[in-house]
Amino acid sequence: MANQKQEQSSIVKLYLILYNSVQFLGWFYIYVQFVMHYLVDGQTTDTLWSRVGTATYYFQLLTIFEVFHAIFRLVPSNALITLLQVAGRCLVVVGAIDATPTGKLSPGLPIALFCWSLTETIRYSYYVLHLALPKVPPFMSWLRYTIFIPLYPAGFFGELLCFYWAQSYIRETDMWGVSMPNRYNFSFSFYYFVWMMAIGYLPMFPQMYLHMFSQRSKVLGGRESQKAK
Repeated sequence: MANQKQEQSSIVKLYLILYNSVQFLGWFYIYVQFVMHYLVDGQTTDTLWSRVGTATYYFQLLTIFEVFHAIFRLVPSNALITLLQVAGRCLVVVGAIDATPTGKLSPGLPIALFCWSLTETIRYSYYVLHLALPKVPPFMSWLRYTIFIPLYPAGFFGELLCFYWAQSYIRETDMWGVSMPNRYNFSFSFYYFVWMMAIGYLPMFPQMYLHMFSQRSKVLGGRESQKAK
């Protein structure tokens, strides 16, 4: 029985290393392409999504697996918080940016993409090291639990701008809307749904931000207090 549990644990660990490695490579690729787009090639936001959109779309959808990782306790993450974070980002990427021409032109797009790609590159590389090494290098732990302080609110602001730029197109085209009459006697307005999600997410942001500070304190608090002594 113990050997069976150990074997299952080894399989789960191998799977998580593989998953996080794939995500690290994907988001690092997006980050490199983002930097090259602006600093090397001197391009504008008009063509940014055509360069990194496909990769962003699929690697973001891949994060849905993280909800199941939390549900089935493969990782110690809170399942509800993971669901909210993944669903919110997927809605921005799939509904506000990829599905609308206006979302792709939002000034929030480069802000969001920069914050997403840099944060995720660091986060997934930290997870790989945490799983593969006996101890994560201290600087990597500090970076993982510090970089969110400026990037999380900046990325959130970029997401809201993408929503705002997309909403006019969604309203004018009734994108993904369902009108009555129909056989199910059901109607749905994606336009109002987007606004409800955007407004509803506002009061949740401070809670999630504080939760991340709480996680930072758990990981770095002891080490930093010892250094202070």
